[in-house]
Amino acid sequence: MKGIQILTEKNKKEVKEHGSYTFPVQVSPEAIQSYEQHSFMWHWHPEIELTWFVSGQMEYVVNDQRYIISEGEGIFCNSNALHAGYMIDDQDCNYISVTFHPKFIYGYENSILQTKYVDFITSNEFWSSLVLKPEIPWQNEIIEYIKEIYTLTCQVQSSSDAFIPGYEGIAEQPELPDYEFRIHLLLCEIWHRLYLHYVQLAQDTPHPQKHLQRLKDILSYLQEHASEELSLEDIAAHAGLCKSECCRFFKKYMRMTIFDYLLSTRIQNSIPFLMDGENITTIAGLVGFSSPAYYGQIFKRYMGMSPSQYKKHAAQSSSAD
Repeated sequence: MKGIQILTEKNKKEVKEHGSYTFPVQVSPEAIQSYEQHSFMWHWHPEIELTWFVSGQMEYVVNDQRYIISEGEGIFCNSNALHAGYMIDDQDCNYISVTFHPKFIYGYENSILQTKYVDFITSNEFWSSLVLKPEIPWQNEIIEYIKEIYTLTCQVQSSSDAFIPGYEGIAEQPELPDYEFRIHLLLCEIWHRLYLHYVQLAQDTPHPQKHLQRLKDILSYLQEHASEELSLEDIAAHAGLCKSECCRFFKKYMRMTIFDYLLSTRIQNSIPFLMDGENITTIAGLVGFSSPAYYGQIFKRYMGMSPSQYKKHAAQSSSAD
């Protein structure tokens, strides 16, 4: 049987959607032996990924850091970090992956939860990853939370496909009407522990944070003016950079161009209008697209379906819940 492989765009951004707009979380059992050539190739995504290794070992590479992760350990892979994984000595390796968008933690754009607690970590190029060791108490707490997230997910899925060899933590439980809320609480607990760690790390090993504030300023400016006609000159002037340096700086930390980020922001801003029943022409004008046809084209590029298909899919998901 032919193995699977991660699909990416030219810039190595993973194509697959992790969760949905209404619940941007994906919890899945994985096995390195199921991938072509027994490795998953270089890719990145804006979501954060937490992994717990149930059995075996894996060579796990994040940006320029290379780790050997063993059974019982875990790893935190930051938003937008390039990563890949490789089998070791032809040995099986089973693991649980929990992937979630930072917005699931902070909610509103430019809220204090985002600017103080999330961007502080996700925008720091030095904190691309962290190996989680069970012998370190606070890291073991994160590992236990990952296990609990997986156990809850198995309960709601009620499927043998959700079971991973070597993990005996699944037991018959009643249905969970509060599943999404419980997952949110657990991820917030994990994030709180990561935040406390990195705050202490920043105090112990201070390094310049000018890039973080500059990035925050650019992101805030793009969000505030997303519905307007923005030029690169406007954005660069706001950041106090020349156009070429502004483009280079933004792509270095966000792993996408300013224009791609602006289009993505406009699409995300359009979804509440779409769900409220506004027509496509009105929505396109409200969020900054020059025509409804262009809006539909870009929406399909980023969301994998047309606006009408997305609305229908979201309605079906809500009725199923």
